[in-house]
Amino acid sequence: MLKIVKAKNKIMIIDFRSDTFTKPTAAMLNAMFTAEVGDDVFCEDPTVNRLEEMTAAKFGMEAALYCPSGTMSNQIGIKCHTQPGNEVICEKLSHVYIYEGGGIAFNSGCQVHAIDGIRGHITAEQIKAAINPDDVHKPKTSLVSLENTGNRGGGSCYEMSEMLKIKELCFDNNIKLHLDGARLWNALVAKDESPLQYGKIFDSISVCLSKGLGAPIGSILLGKKDFIKQARRIRKVFGGGMRQAGYIAAAGIYALENNVERLTEDHKHAKLLAEEFSKKDFISNIRPVETNIIILEVKNRFSAATLQSKLKENNILCLPISETKIRLITHLDISPEMISRTIEVIREL
Repeated sequence: MLKIVKAKNKIMIIDFRSDTFTKPTAAMLNAMFTAEVGDDVFCEDPTVNRLEEMTAAKFGMEAALYCPSGTMSNQIGIKCHTQPGNEVICEKLSHVYIYEGGGIAFNSGCQVHAIDGIRGHITAEQIKAAINPDDVHKPKTSLVSLENTGNRGGGSCYEMSEMLKIKELCFDNNIKLHLDGARLWNALVAKDESPLQYGKIFDSISVCLSKGLGAPIGSILLGKKDFIKQARRIRKVFGGGMRQAGYIAAAGIYALENNVERLTEDHKHAKLLAEEFSKKDFISNIRPVETNIIILEVKNRFSAATLQSKLKENNILCLPISETKIRLITHLDISPEMISRTIEVIREL
């Protein structure tokens, strides 16, 4: 049962379950309502074309493809880089492996070599050991997929130096390198990095617009022109070809132009919450908070489910990810007032 707490004559629900719960602002909605549109399957939607071109330019990559979701853009990228019977290397908690419905097997007919990394990250040394030899008994290793930030790693960020090592290793072994950058914008802001740096490292990149940037839908797949031409065909096969998609693409343009730098506020809010939780005797561990994700491990009088319930009584929503772990994510719909209220509740627990 939610306790009613009124703020400006409305019940204030503080939703930390995910940054996918954001809603378009009035300015974003206006951009959507006034968008110029066409048929994107015919490549004739000017707003979609503009979004794809501006995103590709940011990363210094040749072309881009607008997709309905990050899962689709990841799965298209994986299929473009592989053949049935190949093997994909990734970290064992990677979104492409555990949260995309078995898509690597279903869509691409590939198996996965899942590496036990650290906070969602794997190293060049680990990847080198996982690459299969040229042996007919073994699947061909054709792709490495990284995730930045690492969702289950608590919003963790790769070090640029390690990604460069991985790139060199993949190049030397004729292996493609894909990035699931669902929350890459958070990493870019947190590490003060440039999208151009990433464009030089990865063969393909998927970036979401519907998480921290606040758009209601959409992800972008980036790569070379021939790669994106192939990806466009696969998107059609997957049922992802959209018509007057400019109405939603306009939200992505607005997000890129207005909502990237403000991610620092989400990171600040996450650190404030983590600091308060760290003072409680029922918290056994908090993963280092680098961006907007907080993962708490509970003990003693609380389980993940009972802590979730206690917070919900105070109109604060979070997400249990195991019997002992809870995830909270800050985002643009979480105001400073909401953070202050949440801190009050934490102190009372």
